[in-house]
Amino acid sequence: MKSSTDIDFIASLNYNQEQLNRFLSSTIFIFGAVGNILNCVLLSERKFRANPCALLFLVSSFVDLISILVGLPTRILAGWQLDPTTTITWLCRCRAFLVFSTRTMATWLIVFATVDRWLLSSTDIHRRQLSSIKHTKIQIIISFILSILSYGHMLSCYEANIVDQPLKCYGNTNACRLVTDLMYASVTIVIPLIIMIIFGLMTISNVRHVHMRVQQGINIPDNHAYMEQKNHHGRKVNHHLLRMLFVQVVFLIILCVPQAIQKIYITVRPFGSGSEAEDAMKTFLYNIELLLAFIASGMPFYIYTLSSGTMYRTALIDLTHAIHRKLTCL
Repeated sequence: MKSSTDIDFIASLNYNQEQLNRFLSSTIFIFGAVGNILNCVLLSERKFRANPCALLFLVSSFVDLISILVGLPTRILAGWQLDPTTTITWLCRCRAFLVFSTRTMATWLIVFATVDRWLLSSTDIHRRQLSSIKHTKIQIIISFILSILSYGHMLSCYEANIVDQPLKCYGNTNACRLVTDLMYASVTIVIPLIIMIIFGLMTISNVRHVHMRVQQGINIPDNHAYMEQKNHHGRKVNHHLLRMLFVQVVFLIILCVPQAIQKIYITVRPFGSGSEAEDAMKTFLYNIELLLAFIASGMPFYIYTLSSGTMYRTALIDLTHAIHRKLTCL
């Protein structure tokens, strides 16, 4: 039998969870949707259009926008106990599949952007030639297929009205929950972040190597990497994109690793294996980590604006002026 302390503790967690769903989810939705829309508009401009990394950022922002538009409204409604995915199975399945698959695709697009920066910073001309729009389009297709294959099972094994789980829309069997948790922890979070870190460090090493060669006066071939090969504008764009990418990777690590840990913990110690108070705490933490993942989907525009120097801010100001001119002409 639960003690009065446990009852109060569980009630407090449920109340705080409702408030987070109502207000924090709404805030993330507004800023995330607006930010990703602005990203899609800005990264479609001519100055970014021919850059493979910018194309990956553009598609990633579009996919993040889908994740936010599909996933967050139901979280907001959950704050008032009005979430339709808790009672309607087909909505539950579609929402879960779209959120998990788009989040995975967005993460792998950033992985490929990290690889692209490494290729472009290499002193090997053959590696630099692999950084192209053609290869980027192939990477986008690979990310799409990987995401679909990773979470296609959710369209058949997720159900509404599930009890004794962190969400009422959840896997209906232990096998489904195990596959989903392990897939999310590995394919969506851990493996991509490891690849990002490895290629990020290799890119830093390449850039330092180029700087050292320049400082030492070593002759560099005329067809060398973006530090020497391209015109001043191209070098500036690549430099800012590299900085934007590194900052985004750092935030992805901070915001996504806790959810991977939680997924692994739930797999090792599932719901029902402890007290009701422990399950309530796991549910509360699970929902917080879901919101952290949505923050990761909504933050790119603000990262790019703050970390890109004047490049991205100038493009944003130009867009604002263009919109203002069109409105004044109406």
